[in-house]
Formats: sequence, C-alpha cells, structure tokens
Amino acid sequence: MQQRKPKACAAEGAAPEIPVSQGGAMACDGWPEVEGARLEHCPLPRKKRLALDRKRWNTVVNLVLVAFVMAVPPVVVVYGGGGVAPAVWIAAAKARLRRAHSASHHTPVSIINLTICSAADSGDVSFPYARSPPDRLLGGLLPDGLDERSCRSRYESSMYRRNPGRRPSPHLIAKLRKHEELQRRCGPNTNAYNLAIEQLRTGRSVGSPDCKYVVSISYRGLGNRILAAASAFLYAALTDRVLLVDPGNEMDELFCEPFPGTTWLLPRDSPLPSYTNFSIDTAESYGNMLRNKVLRADAPATPAAELPAFAYLHLDHDYGHEDKMFFCDDDQRLLSNVQWLVMRTDLYTVPGLFLLTAFQEELDALFPERDAVFHHLVRYLFHPTNHVWGLITRYYRAYLARADLRLGIQVRNFDPRHAQSPHVLQQITSCVWREKLLPELLATEELAAPAPGARPSTAVLMTSLRSWYYERIKGMYWDRATATGEDVSVHQPSHEGQQQFGKSSHDGRAWAEMYLLSLCDVLVTSGWSTFGYVAQGLGCARPWVLHKQPENITSAPDPPCFRDVSMEPCFHAPHVYDCKMKRGMDTGEVLPHVRHCQDVSWGLKLVDPKFYKA
Repeated sequence: MQQRKPKACAAEGAAPEIPVSQGGAMACDGWPEVEGARLEHCPLPRKKRLALDRKRWNTVVNLVLVAFVMAVPPVVVVYGGGGVAPAVWIAAAKARLRRAHSASHHTPVSIINLTICSAADSGDVSFPYARSPPDRLLGGLLPDGLDERSCRSRYESSMYRRNPGRRPSPHLIAKLRKHEELQRRCGPNTNAYNLAIEQLRTGRSVGSPDCKYVVSISYRGLGNRILAAASAFLYAALTDRVLLVDPGNEMDELFCEPFPGTTWLLPRDSPLPSYTNFSIDTAESYGNMLRNKVLRADAPATPAAELPAFAYLHLDHDYGHEDKMFFCDDDQRLLSNVQWLVMRTDLYTVPGLFLLTAFQEELDALFPERDAVFHHLVRYLFHPTNHVWGLITRYYRAYLARADLRLGIQVRNFDPRHAQSPHVLQQITSCVWREKLLPELLATEELAAPAPGARPSTAVLMTSLRSWYYERIKGMYWDRATATGEDVSVHQPSHEGQQQFGKSSHDGRAWAEMYLLSLCDVLVTSGWSTFGYVAQGLGCARPWVLHKQPENITSAPDPPCFRDVSMEPCFHAPHVYDCKMKRGMDTGEVLPHVRHCQDVSWGLKLVDPKFYKA
C-alpha cells in the first residue's frame, strides 16, 4: 500500500506554519496563546528549532518580567555595594510602564528602556526614571570605602534623586583626595596636631609650620551654618589648611564625618580662649589688629616670631572695613603665615574668594562650571546622620515617591506680620500657576474631562515655620478639581512656629526638610533665605524665587516670582573695595561669573555668564 507523503514544509527562511489547538487563537505577534501547540507537522532542523525556542522563551521572559514589575508591591532591592535600594525604584518602574502602556496600548515596553532626565536645571517638568544603578560616589566626588552602616545617607542618597546632578572636574576630585590626606595627617589625635596645639599655647606663631588650621564657628541658623562651613572648607582647601568645625549646636548629631579616617570636629579641650564668644570687638580679630597696627599687610614680610599664634576672622554680616581686607591679595599673603585662623561668618563668602587674584587660576581649574561650586561642596561635606536620614527616607517613601512630579515650595516669612497674609498666599499661587508648575483649579464643581490612561499626579512638599499657607493650598486642591484632571496632594512635615537656635530636635527636622526639598523635581523658594539656598544647591536646581515682601504689603507682587539664573547661594554682604586702587568699587562688575544677585540686589553670586542677564 502506498504511503501518504508528508506535506511539504515552508520554504527555507519563511515563517513555519504553526497549527493551533481547537478553540485557540493567534496572538498579535504570531505566537499561539494556547499552551501545547507543536511544530511536529513541519519538522525543522535542530538549530532552527533551538533558535525558535530561544526566541519564544525570551518573549515569555520579557512578558513575565513586565507583568511582575507592574503587579507586585514595591520591594527592597539589594545592589552590589551592599546597601539597600529604596522601594521607590520598583514603584517608579511600575508608574513609567503604566504611562507608556496607556500612551501606545499595543507597543510592548521593556524595563531596560527606562531613562533618566536631569531636567530640574533645564526647566523640563517631564521626569522619567533611571535605567541604570545610581552613581554612589557622585562621579568620584565622594571617597569610597567609608563605613556605610555608620552613615547610610552617604552612599544611598543618589538612589532617591531623579536628577543626578553635575559631575565634578578631575581636578576637583584630585584636590579632594589630596585634602583628605592632609586632614588625616594633621587632624586631631595626630602628632602634628598635638605639636600645633602646643605652639598655640605659647601665644606665638611658628615659621613654616607643617600643618595650618582654620576653625569654623558654628553660628546662627542651620542654613547659615552650612553656608559658613562650606565657605571655610573651600578656603581651607585653597590655602592647604585643615578644616576644623566647632562642635557646638549639635553638629555631630546632624552631619556625618566627611573625611575618611579622621574627624573634622574641633576637640572640646582646644586651648583657643573662648572662641565661641569672639565678636567684632575681639582684640585678636584681623580687622582690629590692622586698625591697631599690630599687623600691617603693606609692610615687608613680618617675622614669624612677631606674628600672633592665631587670628580671628570676623566675616559676619556686621563686619567692618578692616575686616573686609580679608578679600585682598596682600592680606592673604600675611594671613598665610599665621598657623591658626578662627572664622565666624553667617554668610556664603565663596564669591569673594573668586575675586582674589591669588586663587583665580586654581578656582577656574576646580570649578569650570562656576554655577555649581556650592552644589559640589554641599554634596561632598554634608551627609545626614542615620537618625536624620530615617526622617528623610520615611517621609519620602510615604508621601513623595509615587508622584509623577514633585514640587517643593519653601515659604520663609522674615516679618511676623506675614505669617498669615492673604497677599503672600496669592503670591505663591500666582507664581505656581503663572509658571505652569501646578495645574489651575476649576471655577465650578464640574469635573475636568479625565485624560486617557493613567491620571498624572503631583506631590507638593511645603516647608514653613507655620502651617497656615499649607492648610490653605491643601484646602484649595481638596475642595476643587484641577483644570487638567491631574491629582495634586499637598504635604508639610512640620510647623515649628518659630526658629529655635541650638535645639537639636528643631535642627534635625530643619535639615530633613532641606534635604526633602532637594529631592523635588522643581523648587519654589523664598528670596534671601539660606534654607532655600541649601536645598537648591543639594538638588542641582535653579529655583523659581518668591520676591521678598515689603514690610507693609498691600497686594501680591507682580510678577510674583522669577527664575533664578543660578543655583548658587547669594553672598549677602560682600566687600565693595578695590584693593589695588584702595577705593570703592562695584565688585559685581569685575568678573563675568561674579554678578549681583536677583533677590538681594547688592549681593554677589556665581553664575554661568551665558545665563546671566543684568
């Protein structure tokens, strides 16, 4: 009996015919949806079958992986460095996949296509999420190898930021590693430090000392203290001095040690005589020693034996003409021979250092992006301690992590009469609506037409000493629908009522709120506020700035706010003196990258010249 020949297979290279069980259907990509469909009716060479199986397996794996990320609750992911990645990464991936799916419906989305957009500095408010592991060392800014358990924020902070920030220059990285070695060699509990302390007790300086020091006094509110310590550190790095920070005001409870293998805290048994009480009247201040002819910068080099053991640098907001000679090159040459310098300031003095000829070449190499100086300094020096980091991360995960956009609004009222001002409230809402930072509200009870797919959401983080503005704005977005159909939630972590200097719990919450603001995608800050300056520097964000209200405000300012030209803090009380010509000078017109601030018209700030408009 003649056997029936098998049917001819598809030509080589063509897609094979795949029979499907009765009742089955073909999926849109050509693969059978019913399990068990076989290829035995059209046998293929083994290599082709294996390739086909691999293709089908990869497709199944991708589908399962996407389904897993979209379906499971947020989980904790352990990354290679031993730390713990926050659950927000999975939640973010789920939100991103939902948005992409609602936009295309038929286009499969792969997790590996998630991208990062560092748009906080460009004004873009579309923020996809990161596709690669976070940069734990911030481009080499941070040293590796420090104990992660003792300071979790140091290496975990990058996992909470959508904006990765600016990359430090190779010269800055090399300078930091060199300075860390100096801190270890000359810091507390070393032979060099003990020798310098003995020399300090003698009351006289020493010629060509192995180690020199600058002590930063912890003074005023937390924002001022951060700006002051950052300024002192840059000066220390430029002059090869060890930075020691006054441990007062619980500095050790707020910040981790920044330098590996040593401490930056001045030991409490320091022989400096009552340095925390130094003021503009202190006899050892540099300004008073110039005024009383104890020191002369215009004279021939003073022998080391005639120099004082220390000099007090009074660079506070009330400093006088002689104190401001600190920003002159001749005076810096004189000060370079004094082993111990003690600095008190409540200002960000860095723009003044850029005006010193002796430092300009080095500063240009360290910071080719002049508007990112404080951004690098604050990320290098200031890491929240574990207690403060817990405040930050718990609040972030609970209220901010799942939002498509995070908007930070910092309200600082310098006049108590503005604590509950309808005009200030109008200023805030006018700013966020005019600049399209928040959706406007419908005037009627009608609901906005819902957008197709997932509804976008915005989380507003407000920080203020009082809750009045938060309650009003939260009530607005609860009572009325947004014109775009967008969901808006409003949050405020604390409302302390008034600033409480030197209280650790108050400062801890303030530091946590500064940091939370820096994790937002867009910032609205109050002019003149050092609190806002710290947040924008940490977050690498050029904020929208609310104009400072006049004392007798009768209406909201128009315009209510402006986009700052730089994320740098403002130097509120700069010197206005030409050291060479020995006469007054507008120091905001000397260099293209040192210009006047927009919030404090007489102040100075570092800018990128191409963004600056006078």
